[in-house]
Amino acid sequence: MDRSDVTLERIRTFVRVAERGNLSAVARELNIGQSSVTRHVRELEEALGVALLSRTTRRVTLTEEGGLYYANAIQILRLLEQATDEARSARSVSAGTVRISCTAALGVRHVSRLIFAFQDRHPDIAVDFSLTDERVDLIREGVDIALRLGPLADSSMKLRAIGQSRRVLVASPAYLASRGRPATPEELKDHEGVRMSNVAGSESLVLERAGGIRHLVPFSGHLRVDHGLAAREAFVAGRGLGPAHIWLVDDLLADGRLEAVLPDYAPPAVPLNMLIAPERTGIARVRLLVEFLAEGMLRVPGIERSRAGS
Repeated sequence: MDRSDVTLERIRTFVRVAERGNLSAVARELNIGQSSVTRHVRELEEALGVALLSRTTRRVTLTEEGGLYYANAIQILRLLEQATDEARSARSVSAGTVRISCTAALGVRHVSRLIFAFQDRHPDIAVDFSLTDERVDLIREGVDIALRLGPLADSSMKLRAIGQSRRVLVASPAYLASRGRPATPEELKDHEGVRMSNVAGSESLVLERAGGIRHLVPFSGHLRVDHGLAAREAFVAGRGLGPAHIWLVDDLLADGRLEAVLPDYAPPAVPLNMLIAPERTGIARVRLLVEFLAEGMLRVPGIERSRAGS
């Protein structure tokens, strides 16, 4: 084989295998047979004269040469997609796919509905919506937009500050009836806490009162979870009390299944930001979704506009 055998179809298949690490998953995604996926990768390797993937019975991983080729291939594919999008934009056509990553609980509870509304307004735009609490690499994972809660490390991504996510301390009426209602932050040490295992410092709880007074109290319990939706269920089941984003429990507070504890105190708000892959900011459909989400997220319960502006 020669360089003419290095086709876009084979490159695209290789890139998805590299990202998914599973031949059968890529076959389902591309709606082709697994043998076709294997053949595409093999023919690309033969054309290049190097092994790109290392295959075991359980996993497909990149070789050193494959890692280098992947880094260049993903850039080529994204540049090609951008060129196509810019050509479409010149005809005022907004079509194609936008890939968005979002923390799981926020995505399930609120962002999914915003995406549905966006697609109702722009039916030609497809959305690839990934829910994960991990900080994904936008470039490597081919993500256009990421919604992230919490402070951000230095990033080469374009940052759009959305707002602050307010939190509240909650418990079920049944829990409070059986264990009593704490009257001061110090009394929390005698209560059962539902803790987040993926949040640093969850063994203590910071509460703020109007005027800037802060209380740091021990926070312990027999249940730790790594997902906001699991914490939500634990609160309703009376497993303990704990801090929750208002958007996570607004409906439960409204219908009385949960109650605010120490309502004069609140855990510090958490920043909510949007990251955009720099080379995608000029794409019409990406810009449309960025603006739609930036506006829509401020209507989510407990999300308040950042003082720094948008």
